[in-house]
Amino acid sequence: MTLLNEPPYGGEAFAGAPSFMTETYQQIVGTIGELLTGATKGRFKIDEATLLKRDLNLDSLAEMDLLMMLEDRFDVSISLNHLPEIQTVRDLAMAIDRIKKEAA
Repeated sequence: MTLLNEPPYGGEAFAGAPSFMTETYQQIVGTIGELLTGATKGRFKIDEATLLKRDLNLDSLAEMDLLMMLEDRFDVSISLNHLPEIQTVRDLAMAIDRIKKEAA
């Protein structure tokens, strides 16, 4: 299954990366893409510039479901105070990457 159609960062999706590896930003983007593709039933092309609300038509409930899935998957806690700043897949991946680095 292709997680992102032609990733703009030039890499491949990292769904098969061993769990003991530290996840890179690109792996985080790939995982977000996989979750969003599933949540939207593949109706949209998803890349780093995808706007979560406008492009994917995510309502508040869908956003919270996605947030909970991401928190579980990455073992992080994303503050609700940061949600207004998170508009694109890139913003979301950067926030998760930052939180993971701060926790390390």
